[in-house]
Amino acid sequence: MVKPTVYADFHNADPQGRIRLNCIGTIEDLSRQQLELRDGLALALYSDDLDHEGRLDELLVDGIVSFSEAEHCWVAAIDWTAIRHASDDRGSHDTRNSPSSGPASAQPDGDK
Repeated sequence: MVKPTVYADFHNADPQGRIRLNCIGTIEDLSRQQLELRDGLALALYSDDLDHEGRLDELLVDGIVSFSEAEHCWVAAIDWTAIRHASDDRGSHDTRNSPSSGPASAQPDGDK
């Protein structure tokens, strides 16, 4: 079964490093696909990013959904080291090794 693909703001992480699934892009994707979040749901998450030439090259990672009682919202647990660019899946060059590499190697900032 193919995992549903949903937008997520990778800068919107809780103190445990889980991505909060409460931004407008996430809500719009869930609504458009008529998805209802539930514990254990596997999602393919994406976020906007650019390659070293300024072209769209989304960040991608798989996540598992759970409800955070402390945060009072749905979150997705991800492996931060598994974040990749869409171009990596297409066999293109790896933009993360370029001098202008974006947030792919960044760790979550719970203050955002």
